[in-house]
Amino acid sequence: MTPPNSSDSPFQPIDAATADAVAAVYDLYDPPLWLVTAAESAEPGSRRGGCIATFVARASIVRELPRMVAGLARHHHTWRMIEASGRFTVHLLPGDGLDLVLRFGLTTGHDTDKFAGLPDRRTPLGSPLIDNALSWLDCRVETSMSSGDRSIYLAEVTGGGVLAPEAEPPMTVGRLMDMAPRDKADELDRLYARDGRIDADAILGWRRQR
Repeated sequence: MTPPNSSDSPFQPIDAATADAVAAVYDLYDPPLWLVTAAESAEPGSRRGGCIATFVARASIVRELPRMVAGLARHHHTWRMIEASGRFTVHLLPGDGLDLVLRFGLTTGHDTDKFAGLPDRRTPLGSPLIDNALSWLDCRVETSMSSGDRSIYLAEVTGGGVLAPEAEPPMTVGRLMDMAPRDKADELDRLYARDGRIDADAILGWRRQR
């Protein structure tokens, strides 16, 4: 790896043209949306959290040792639940699951019960299970690291399954923005931009301390 030359200013925001070029690469694929749920403990009635995430991916090709990696912003209520329990569940949502995205993506669990009206169903590890999701994977944190804006969790997968084998393919970012009513799409864009500003401050602050 070639070290940066002395005229470079490493670990700073890139210029607008480079940012556009990088965004063009990201635009080549349409990532699935994941619903991440967690609870303060495995006990029924314990506090629950859930949020919509795109930073979730398979992290092992070994059939008998499945793993996932997930990154959650540290200001999310769900992050607090994972930190308390060391466990979480990831759900893929059906392609027509707009209601779930809006339920878990437009409000914060700090001041809203996103599970209002939903049964308190739990996975074997004790995380909230969403009945009308497409699928679920139960995850137990093996290790984590801070990236400033979020915690990145490497987790073993201890169980899971497909809940709706006949459902439409999973909900993706692009499909969401095509389906969402204009006012909801505008609100999602606003929240995305707000979270981006929070993340930028956290990333730069973390880099300055290294």
